[in-house]
Amino acid sequence: MINRRDFLKTAGLGAAAIAVDPFGAFDASAKIRKESKGAGRKINLALVGIGHRGNENAREVAKTGMANVVAICDVNMGAPHTREVMGMFPEAKQFKDFRKMFDEMGSAFEAVLVSTPDFSHFPIAMRAIKEGKHVYCEKPMTRTFHENQLLIDAAKAHPEVVTQMGNQGHSGQNYFQFKAWVDAGIIKNVHKIDVHMNGARRWHGFDTGIRKFPDADPMPETMDWDVWLMQAAYHDYSKKFDEGNWRCWYDFGMGALGDWGAHLFDTCHEFLELGLPTEVGMKKAEGHNDYFFPMASTINFKFPRRKGKPACEMNWYDGVNNFPELPSFYGTSEASDVPTVNGQAYVPTSLNPGKVIYSDDLIFKGGSHSSTLRIIPDEVHREMEAAGKLPGVPEDYHYNHYINFFNAILGEEKAHSPFEKAGVMCQVMNLGVIAQRLNTTFRFDRASGEIIDNPFANALLTGMPPRKGWEEYYVL
Repeated sequence: MINRRDFLKTAGLGAAAIAVDPFGAFDASAKIRKESKGAGRKINLALVGIGHRGNENAREVAKTGMANVVAICDVNMGAPHTREVMGMFPEAKQFKDFRKMFDEMGSAFEAVLVSTPDFSHFPIAMRAIKEGKHVYCEKPMTRTFHENQLLIDAAKAHPEVVTQMGNQGHSGQNYFQFKAWVDAGIIKNVHKIDVHMNGARRWHGFDTGIRKFPDADPMPETMDWDVWLMQAAYHDYSKKFDEGNWRCWYDFGMGALGDWGAHLFDTCHEFLELGLPTEVGMKKAEGHNDYFFPMASTINFKFPRRKGKPACEMNWYDGVNNFPELPSFYGTSEASDVPTVNGQAYVPTSLNPGKVIYSDDLIFKGGSHSSTLRIIPDEVHREMEAAGKLPGVPEDYHYNHYINFFNAILGEEKAHSPFEKAGVMCQVMNLGVIAQRLNTTFRFDRASGEIIDNPFANALLTGMPPRKGWEEYYVL
């Protein structure tokens, strides 16, 4: 096993080829931090959304020892899935409405961690930025292209605010390896990327002949449903919307693409400088309907030539049996570095979440989150590695996305996934969801930011106007 010290002595193509430590600028382990200028100062933090994924985020924050949680907020405060976090921070003031939290305690916290459903990220993150609060927001940043653009613009207008999207792999081994391999010329001239997530999803048992939204269910006594809906159009309460089920519906979530895209192709998007596509098209939409996501989707994204890089297409595959065509020498599909999913350990399948990257000279396969890439066939990887041609990643090297965010607040480094970068990648997913919703193909003008050949698709860039009382969040 390579350790970090040995890696820094031998990594890459030799000292002449790589003259700087590709990891040094980002090293912020707990040990390093104790010696830093920020040691001893805890960041006053508010948590918005403390059930399910919010619970996991709260526990990860506590592990860092870098935050003092002074406020917790959840629209269903007191429900069984929120009680653990309530017990973790008994001194934190409790709220059901984030607006009241800001009004009453805005001067008491300097940062906010947002773990609410996809559609409700936007108003919370926007208010945080406008009030000068650093914000860590779960992925994807927002549900619509326009909301993402507003958050990108807000972050640029407030450079003093640290923003971070919660795609943890962007502070993991794959992040550093991908950058090092691009810088060393190992990954170059990429012309195709196949990305796949073939696990079962919550909506796979739904009736695709649906003609209306679900009937109303009795509402939990602890629920503030009006605040849960936030800026979204009114819907009656249903268990099929609540507690993670919102991800199934176009009105609230972004399906498998929004859930896993940020863990699968974010390093490709950043380091290959893909930007926004010029065409997005559905190749498969099994079980398509007007309400929830297809049972299986194949989406093709076309990216143009950029900065000397060739045109590239990316194909997204979801659905239990909707697989990309794999090279005959692909090898095994491993499920490494996949964290818990809704508190449950990930269960490996025949083809685990991953990607295959095709360049003119080499083919790479990778998994999800922090999983590192390998060149295939495997003997090519071993030969290049033995010849010292591959910048390595120490096997014991692990970074922490939360520590990166907190250290950025302390001014010790930059956030790895700020809104200005993450937002554009999320807009790629927004465009994919529009293609899913309409089951269509359209062309996108990168310069104007408009869909130029489908007015219905273009209208979905913005989506429905916000409910009355939420308009102010859409004004920078």
